[in-house]
Amino acid sequence: MRSGFVSFIGRPNAGKSTLLNRIVGTKLAIVSDKPQTTRNRIVAVRNYDGDQAAQVVFVDTPGIHRPLHRMNVRMVDIAYESIGDVDVIGLVRDATDGIGAGDRFVLEKLTRATGPVMLVLNKIDLITKTRLLPLIDWYRQQREFTDIVPVSARNGDGVAILERAIIEQLPEGEAMYPDDFLTDQPERVLAAETVREKVLQHTHAELPFTTAVLVDQFDEVTEPGRLQIYCSILVERRSQKPIVVGPGGALIKRIGTEARRDLERFFGSRVYLDLHVKVRAEWRENDRLLDQAGVAPPTKTRR
Repeated sequence: MRSGFVSFIGRPNAGKSTLLNRIVGTKLAIVSDKPQTTRNRIVAVRNYDGDQAAQVVFVDTPGIHRPLHRMNVRMVDIAYESIGDVDVIGLVRDATDGIGAGDRFVLEKLTRATGPVMLVLNKIDLITKTRLLPLIDWYRQQREFTDIVPVSARNGDGVAILERAIIEQLPEGEAMYPDDFLTDQPERVLAAETVREKVLQHTHAELPFTTAVLVDQFDEVTEPGRLQIYCSILVERRSQKPIVVGPGGALIKRIGTEARRDLERFFGSRVYLDLHVKVRAEWRENDRLLDQAGVAPPTKTRR
């Protein structure tokens, strides 16, 4: 039996959250085509039977970037902390991107890693092998990796190979969580992130970076079998509020409808979802609002 913690790190929009969801078989981390979608540490547990019996605690982290706001400082600190606090690191790299300063910046941070580091080249379904090989050669020249695994988190290619490679690097040990444990994400956070995912999908320009979702009330007692969730969508400027609301309230209604359907599938119950848009100038610099939005300061990954 093997067990341990595995952290997925990398630049924004590398596909770390899509990979996490693919491995655990359910949607725990929201995904979008916008950079910096993941804002907090997400823990998900996968149990394996058979010859490679193991319990793997996967940790998805925000993308590593140069922070401009207090919120981004928290996000990057979470990623940095996970580098030295896990058994295995998976450096997830978007294989379709060219090599640049961001890659060197992330590799520099990996010097603090104390355990095995493997390179996960994601989105291979979008490139040819002739483009992939020079990228592999460049990374091999930068540092030693225990494994280099090309994958497509979107369609699953190579993911089983990655999982086997991860298990082989884990130490022997007993399971740390019960068999039915899936994630440490509170239900309120899952609800807020589901709403934020829909906001990301339906807004453009600077809005994805300047919006957050707070759960004002999460009520499962008043009407048994029906969750009542009340959320506030934060924006930084008054001019942004009508963009989220949409003409005649059409966009916020669409966001609410799509989020409610996802929440009902996840929670297995009926959901009443109430959304309001509020203007909170510079909320990304406000520690109290960051706490409420789930962008927590870094905490130790291990229990």
